[in-house]
Order: sequence, then structure tokens, then C-alpha cells
Amino acid sequence: MIQIVDRSMLVPNIHLLTLEAPLVASKIQPGHFVIIKANEKGERIPLTVADWNREKGTVSCAFMQVGRSTRKLAALKMGDEVETFVGPLGKAIDINRFGTVACVGGCYGIGSIYPVARAIKSAGNRVVSLIEARSRFLLYWEEKIRQVSDALIVSTSDGSKGEKGHNSDRLREMLGEGQSIDLVVAIGCTFMMYAVSEATRSFGVKTIVSLNPIMVDGTGMCGACRVEVGGKTKFACVDGPDFDGHEVDWGLVLARRKAYIRHETVSEEAS
Repeated sequence: MIQIVDRSMLVPNIHLLTLEAPLVASKIQPGHFVIIKANEKGERIPLTVADWNREKGTVSCAFMQVGRSTRKLAALKMGDEVETFVGPLGKAIDINRFGTVACVGGCYGIGSIYPVARAIKSAGNRVVSLIEARSRFLLYWEEKIRQVSDALIVSTSDGSKGEKGHNSDRLREMLGEGQSIDLVVAIGCTFMMYAVSEATRSFGVKTIVSLNPIMVDGTGMCGACRVEVGGKTKFACVDGPDFDGHEVDWGLVLARRKAYIRHETVSEEAS
């Protein structure tokens, strides 16, 4: 059993759990994910890691409360234990000298993009971070991300803070103005990552996205997380979760994420 040493609600519906998991903390790298299960009969949920402390042996994950299983996670308190906490899983993101890198986060992805921006900045790159939310009260970790960025651009759908619109709008504007961006890394909801990939496609800027399809075992044995990238079937848990956004079959990803909506609705109503 893995103990929760800290937890908080970052903004409405987005929570942060910090767990004591020294073995996971000793190996985790930017881009890795973990699988967590709230209790014995709970669903195995993949979460991208938001932060870690190797000395203290802790790992933090940000997640959005959207259904029965994430509601169980959100109900946990400091001192509680989770049934399963497995990781690190997947492939770590490639950290190298690229030049100027746009690190893009939205929703729970704001937390997940932080360790990526930190590592890319430490590797000697210029980091421009872009974060978005529906409104200002749903933004978080702005100062934390600013500390590992050369520039931070904030967008809100309602225009209550920063620029009105979305990360994809800002990227399209920047590239259209001739600003040099050598790589884009985007983490967040599926539609945001799709929109970012479409915004950079015509400019030929490589765009890495972190896919979060349905997963079960996280080791490539069940095949539930299959996606199509570059015309080939891939498993997000072992081949990813990071892929070239310009090669992802987004229609398939979106369709497969909807496969269990009815079952999720029934489960939520029955709880």
C-alpha cells in the first residue's frame, strides 16, 4: 500500500496527490506516467507525473475529477493509502538541445507540462510555456512554470486573464509572425493537443503530444491503448505516451475515448 503524504485541490475539479513511493521517485523521468488505483475494486487510472522529489521519495500527480473512479481519488486524504501505484511506465520524453521549445499545457496538463519544461530548460534550451483554461479561476501553477520558462503566455477562453482564446491560437499567431520555434510539446485534453498539432502542421514545426487513451494494464499486453500513428498501430503505454502529433490519427483517438461513455455514465449514476 502506498501512502498519500499530501493532497490539495489546485482549482475546482483538478486535484494534486503526492504519494510516498521512493522506488518510483528514483526512476521517474519527464514524460513517464504511473497507474494508480484508489482501492481494491477501483479502476486502474493512468496519470502523467507532475513532479517528484528523489530525496524525499515522493511523486505528485495532477488529475481532473470527471467520473466515479477519479471521484474516489479526489476523496482521499493525507494519510490514506492507495491499492496500486505502479511506475514509471512508458518512454521518457527526449531531452536534448533543440533551440526554442514551446511547452504547452491545458487543464490537468498544466501540471504535467511543468517537469517537461524544467528538464528542457535545464538542457540549455529557450523555453516558451503556454497554458490555457476556460477562465482565470481555473489557472494554476503560473509562477511555478514561469520559474522554468523564458516566457509564459496565458490564454483563457473567456478572456478573463491573458489573451482570449486558446494555446493553438497563440502558436498560430507566433509562427505566423515569423517567430522561431524548433519544437512543440503539448500535454492536456485530447482536443487541445489536436488543435495544437493542427496549428503547427502547416509551419512544419515538430509537435510532440502525450496521448492518454483508455488503458488497462499499462504494459502492452491488453491492447486497450492502441492508437494509429503514421499509419501504424502503436500502444500508448509502451510505444508512448509521446508521439508526433502530425502523424496521429486523431479521429480514431477521439472515437476510442468515447467507447465507454455510456458505461461510465451508468457507473457514475449508480454510485
